[in-house]
Amino acid sequence: MMDCAQYRRALLADPHESDAEMSAHADSCPECAAYAADLRRFEDRLDRALRLDVSAHVRPKSTVVPLRSRGARAARPRSRPRGWLAAAAGVLLAVAVAAGLWLGASGRSLAADVVAHMAGEPDAWARTETPVPPPRLDAVMRESHIRLKESAGLVTYANSCRFRGHQVPHLVVQTGVGPVTVMVLTRESAKAPERFHESGYQGMILPVPGHGSLAVLERGPAFDQAVLESLAARVRDAIDWSG
Repeated sequence: MMDCAQYRRALLADPHESDAEMSAHADSCPECAAYAADLRRFEDRLDRALRLDVSAHVRPKSTVVPLRSRGARAARPRSRPRGWLAAAAGVLLAVAVAAGLWLGASGRSLAADVVAHMAGEPDAWARTETPVPPPRLDAVMRESHIRLKESAGLVTYANSCRFRGHQVPHLVVQTGVGPVTVMVLTRESAKAPERFHESGYQGMILPVPGHGSLAVLERGPAFDQAVLESLAARVRDAIDWSG
């Protein structure tokens, strides 16, 4: 089956290509589906920008009759920028505008990307008392060069997930109010704690100075901010950032 890297390479070759294998991957991977939508919006904006009429940026040639005394030698006319230079400048301006639109369209919030990632792993939310085998948990954490101590609590799900181009630990810790997801985002910095409510999920992004951030979230109507804050602090303190 096609993986994320293969899908995105095929998409960059032709953003409007979508064969059966690509469609199947997009249906199973919300992150790639969002990437494809952003890329196609950019392509559409770029196409419209390149169709702009640049003639408005080209000044018509003016006829100038120089005043000179009789017998004076005619001055050599200075070369003037040709119309195609102005037209090229107009095209470059259009491309710059389109690129700005692409950057704006692709700049989704960190919280939105975390929530979008949740759709790809629905089985992670099971209520269970069965912990993840220690070798499995250690392997997941080791991919991000960190280690998790037992003081984190009962971890019942652990997976190393591709998120924003990097592998990150995706954990589920059982609490008194149910399972809570924790994503250890070592490459994503946050300036301050951020709370969010999106698509049925509630949670927070907690900055970890020098080590990225933690995303902690739960789903359903039962939302206890104190539980999330306590769990986030416990997991943060249980991580050996030196690996």
